[in-house]
Amino acid sequence: MSSSILNDVKHTLGLLPEQTAFDIDIIMHVNNAISTLTQLGVGPIEGYMIDDASNMRLNSVKSYIFLKVKLVFDPPGFGFVIASMERQIQELEYRINVVVDYG
Repeated sequence: MSSSILNDVKHTLGLLPEQTAFDIDIIMHVNNAISTLTQLGVGPIEGYMIDDASNMRLNSVKSYIFLKVKLVFDPPGFGFVIASMERQIQELEYRINVVVDYG
């Protein structure tokens, strides 16, 4: 079964693939996270972008994209959870940079 960043992020946000009411918002936040990854040197120089659920696979960065989207689309209500997610994002950015540098 093919996977997509949009549907995977929707799933982790508690939405079903057929629930499309928030797709425009989620796509915007996913593309923002992908833009950050492009600036970190991940992918082609022109970058990636999704339009819908039929996008390319980026399994190694789905956690990063989910965390970035979650913080702006549906942030947790507790500061310590937000801080934990921000630390996870920083660690993933570091690890992604290491992979890009040695890849």
